[in-house]
Amino acid sequence: MEASFQSLSLSSCLLLLIISLIYLSSVLLTPNRHRKLPPSPPSLPIIGHLHLLKPPLHRTLHRLSQSLGPIFSLRFGSRLVVIVSSPSAVEECFTKNDIVLANRPMFLSGKYFAYNYTSIVATPYGDHWRNQRRLMSLEIFSAS
Repeated sequence: MEASFQSLSLSSCLLLLIISLIYLSSVLLTPNRHRKLPPSPPSLPIIGHLHLLKPPLHRTLHRLSQSLGPIFSLRFGSRLVVIVSSPSAVEECFTKNDIVLANRPMFLSGKYFAYNYTSIVATPYGDHWRNQRRLMSLEIFSAS
């Protein structure tokens, strides 16, 4: 009885220590904490804003845009997501900043499974991506 209580208390202390270390490392290792981000509702440490998303998703996002404004940010786990719900802001995003927004996120899986971000699935926008797109349209998707 005493041994099980000791092992339970030891394992719970270790779990709390691990969770606090993960949270502190994410806070301390986040570069440039003073960057200007759109408004955001309060989030939980590890899951971020995932607890706010309920079906139907479009109504949840509409309710958040009514309270936070047309541009707001959410954190899905460790990923930052910026939601733009105003047509004029969307037009500005896709006409003036289209090159910046055309990139894909750099996931760790792209480094190891996509040959250091060189496959067509994980390649960031640029010369290499344009060359791969040209080769695919000529060699794979052509009639010959």
